[in-house]
Amino acid sequence: MLLAIDSGNTNIVFAVFEGEKCRQQWRSSSDSQRTADEYAVWLTQLMAIEGIKPGDMTGAIIANVVPAAQHGLVALCRRYFGCEPLVVGEGLDLGIGVLVDNPEEVGADRLVNALAAAERYDGPVIVIDFGTATTFDVVDGNGNYCGGVIAPGINLSLEALHMAAAKLPRIAVKKPQQVIGKGTVAAMRSGVYWGYVGLIEGLVARIKAEFGTAMTVVATGGLASLFGEATEAIDQQDPELTLRGLMLAYRRAKGK
Repeated sequence: MLLAIDSGNTNIVFAVFEGEKCRQQWRSSSDSQRTADEYAVWLTQLMAIEGIKPGDMTGAIIANVVPAAQHGLVALCRRYFGCEPLVVGEGLDLGIGVLVDNPEEVGADRLVNALAAAERYDGPVIVIDFGTATTFDVVDGNGNYCGGVIAPGINLSLEALHMAAAKLPRIAVKKPQQVIGKGTVAAMRSGVYWGYVGLIEGLVARIKAEFGTAMTVVATGGLASLFGEATEAIDQQDPELTLRGLMLAYRRAKGK
């Protein structure tokens, strides 16, 4: 079995793959101060509920965008799962071209998304990843990563409204039934939600126009389902895209 770890700024996801099938996954809030021992206590208990033992792991791979979290995650794999983990971005060949000015600046999650999108979908793809930031990444018909767009995530936008405006409350993201809000909370919710739909539609249209060809648009990340059905700009929802990319990267590195 393979332990795949997707460590982001807001959440960290641990998944166990049996062959190419994701057997189970678990999500936790990100905390760069958490130790390998703390991860192990939480994760091994959840694995035990599914009948999975630490000794069942034969490999591990990590995509991490929080440098301070890396030591604890690597130590977790070594100490509790007996694996030397592969780390995306540390000399790991993903088998795709990274056609940008500074390839080393591209986040590990964006690269494995591109790898999975190239394997799963035909032709050029736009991957929209709804995370702490909302990213739009372009993959050409040959599977190369061609760059993209980074916008503030919707929860960051909600937090900014609350922090910068004294009379605006902190609210949760939710799809409003109408655009014109009849109160402060309804107006905030409409502005953020429908504003984000407009951002998605506008950027997708501009990317397609600049790229000059038809493209499949795939949504992934924690809030993908919230927007996937709100606009025809999104063709597919693929919540396991990043994890699948990690599995594919591991199998390629091991020649499988």
